[in-house]
Amino acid sequence: MKYLVYLSLVLSLFTACLNSAKKEEVKEEIKTEEALDSTSINLIKEGENNFSSLKQLTFGGDNAEAYWSFDDSKLVFQVTNPEWDLACDQIYYFDWRNYDLSSSMPNLVSTGLGRTTCSYFLPGDSTIVYASTHLADSACPPVPERIAGKYVWPIYPSFDIFVADLDGNITAQLTNEEGYDAEATVSPKGDKIVFTSMRTGDLELFTCNIDGSDVKQITNELGYDGGAFFSPDGSKLIFRASRPKTEEAIKEYKELLAEGLVQPTEMELFICNADGSDLRQLTSLGQANWCPFFHPSGKKVIFASNHSSKRGFPFNLYMINIDGTGLKQITQDETFDAFPVFSNDGKHLVFSSNRNNGGTRETNLFVAKWKD
Repeated sequence: MKYLVYLSLVLSLFTACLNSAKKEEVKEEIKTEEALDSTSINLIKEGENNFSSLKQLTFGGDNAEAYWSFDDSKLVFQVTNPEWDLACDQIYYFDWRNYDLSSSMPNLVSTGLGRTTCSYFLPGDSTIVYASTHLADSACPPVPERIAGKYVWPIYPSFDIFVADLDGNITAQLTNEEGYDAEATVSPKGDKIVFTSMRTGDLELFTCNIDGSDVKQITNELGYDGGAFFSPDGSKLIFRASRPKTEEAIKEYKELLAEGLVQPTEMELFICNADGSDLRQLTSLGQANWCPFFHPSGKKVIFASNHSSKRGFPFNLYMINIDGTGLKQITQDETFDAFPVFSNDGKHLVFSSNRNNGGTRETNLFVAKWKD
């Protein structure tokens, strides 16, 4: 009898603990939704019907490329902010539900040296992968000016890919090839990394294991292949690419690349299997179509584009089916919306925007409660 009473007591305590944990989880979710719902509806533009609420997360500086932890509790992103004494991009992370970035600082995870880009959580949410130039020089590399009036992106050859813990300690260096290695993202399955590299003389996509082993080339056509992301099941890749075809365009591309530059004003979206097979062009919209990310269903892709703009801007978010049908405009901004990323549970979308910046050039992070 004593044994049965003891067993009953243990089961009761175990059930109470489970119920308590569940209540705390529900409370946290309610708190998050209340914080989102309390946000000024004025942040949502007319016609942005997929947003049931929208909250501004950062306030000032240039904040971009925010990516979720596997458990959706944290965001890691790159930021340049003069008020933080940052001359060029460094990597920070924060608990987006509990931090108020209007009055507090996020956590620095990069070295604070050189320039960084493209950070991403690794499985377990205790380490982050990102690219940095700090081994070559502790100072920020120079930002190129326009070439003959044309906007260009720098492809710094000193970029390599590193892994750091949440205290900023580098625990591994995944690449050490000569030339550009950056733009690493991680499969939702937690087994693979995709990144862009110049190791073959052109900007191609490669995959590797989480520890940097088993490197495989995915693309091999002339042009810039970058900004790749895995589908939710890890079976496909979506990415942006330039494909110069005319003799003049090929010549210009190669000349710029020799100077460590690319011109990102003509890019389309491409999709393939994770091993590079079944590669096909997804969009043919013209101008710049980039930063694509899979919808949680795996059947659609959200991305930024200026294809309907006459002056090169605004950029807005669009969604398209992976068979190329059903193009739909998601945001209705007059300036710049880009870098859309769905949370792993599909409930939220984080993106960067120039909205609500008082007419400045500041780019901030926003998180929307998503509805299909």
